[in-house]
Amino acid sequence: MSAPVVGGRAHDSTVDDAAPGTARPTAIRRGPRHWLHGYRAMMRFELLNQRTFLPVFLAVQLLLGAGMAIMYGFFLGDLPPLAMRYVVTGIPALALFPLGFLAVPTVVGDMRRKGCYDFVWSLPVPRLASAAATFTVYTLLALPGAAVALLVAVWRYDVTLQVHPSIVPAVLLASLMSASVGFGMAHAIADPSITNLIANVLVFGVLLFSPIVVPISQFPDWLAGIHHVLPFESMAVVVRAGLSDGLATGVPRAYLVLGAWTLGSWLVAARVILRRR
Repeated sequence: MSAPVVGGRAHDSTVDDAAPGTARPTAIRRGPRHWLHGYRAMMRFELLNQRTFLPVFLAVQLLLGAGMAIMYGFFLGDLPPLAMRYVVTGIPALALFPLGFLAVPTVVGDMRRKGCYDFVWSLPVPRLASAAATFTVYTLLALPGAAVALLVAVWRYDVTLQVHPSIVPAVLLASLMSASVGFGMAHAIADPSITNLIANVLVFGVLLFSPIVVPISQFPDWLAGIHHVLPFESMAVVVRAGLSDGLATGVPRAYLVLGAWTLGSWLVAARVILRRR
């Protein structure tokens, strides 16, 4: 149905006539261009807002990745070549998880404590665009630290890797999954102290009880079964498959596990942030 004509001009029937002396209602902006504009704006916001905070977590990432690569050599002593390759190919996965599982919940918790959490969601950008910007920033910020950790591990153990093109999607998916789970957890749990406790327990558990630099065959059956569902073993499997030949098994299943955790985290985050008023 065409819009009625008033005074020789088409009048939009979806906007009520403003009374004299009152402001005309602001049009609601929608569409892909508005979403992309909001996405770019929130990426800048994330980078500027955390410009002093993120370097600290990049240092933590390097300490966990490169530092553990060196420390494992002290703990394990002289290793056979196969074991050294296994440790080295697991180091990038070990370095990828802290920024998502630890930094994202910490940043969100800090926003809650400072009272600016609701302010972020009140900004005139689509909320899903804001969430996507956070995923992008933390996914990409994890990559340099993982690369440096891998270089340190290669230097420490003097191994030669067989790098495959699959390393690119493997690292991106592992990093995205980490950022997504941290984001979903931080928004689903309202109390920042509980979120931080869970994040720190995860760091402790991953370092000591996850098959990232240790073959899962070394674990008891009940713990190996748990890790087949958790994402940490799968992170190491897809990364190891991109850096070596014959060391990784169950690669398709690992991609499915990471994809399921990523998608599930998105659904949790979307449900929480879209229901906020």
